[in-house]
Amino acid sequence: MSEQSTPAQVAAVVQGREVAQYPELAPEAARGRVRRITVTGEDVLHRRNAEVPREMLGGAELSQLIDDMFVTMYAAEGVGLAANQVGVDLRLFVYDCPDDDGVRHVGHVVNPVLEERSAQDVLVVESEGCLSVPGPHADLGRLERATVRGVDKDGAEVVLSGQGYFARCLQHETDHTLGRLYIDRLSARERKRVLKKMSEMSQSVFERREERTAELVREFGG
Repeated sequence: MSEQSTPAQVAAVVQGREVAQYPELAPEAARGRVRRITVTGEDVLHRRNAEVPREMLGGAELSQLIDDMFVTMYAAEGVGLAANQVGVDLRLFVYDCPDDDGVRHVGHVVNPVLEERSAQDVLVVESEGCLSVPGPHADLGRLERATVRGVDKDGAEVVLSGQGYFARCLQHETDHTLGRLYIDRLSARERKRVLKKMSEMSQSVFERREERTAELVREFGG
């Protein structure tokens, strides 16, 4: 999910737990390498991805993937990134996203499941973008509150609840693991407009990502 302007960060909630201090970038990023981000139209983005198997939990391969996803997300200046956005057919996403109160939420979720909507849930229409639809944004209705359940890379239970922008992020990223982009929720006319705009904007977006990647390499001494 692509970034928007946000309030000042006042705290951090890491893997659903409050922490008193946290660095500007998640520590995982320093151990990762930037990968190419897939773009709408690529098959891995448009089908439900495979569940992360139990035998991968606690392993080096999954841990490295998460590290790579964090630094790739930062290179693209996003607030969330799913595994299929780096071409990996697994149900997993990472995030570093504020809520509407400016509280920063950071972590990852393996095999996420979004709680079902109730009749009392409120839909909020706001602008939304996607790193795999580089450039444009569009107004889209999402639930004001959302809860996602899954596990972490070691298999421990994870329950994430959020409101506002963070709730939007949780829904957006879980959608990715099910093969659904935000543009798939738009009307045909609006989707066509967004894709046309993407073709006009994508090159400048890719150039900015290359610049940011170089900055991160220098920062991490790579």
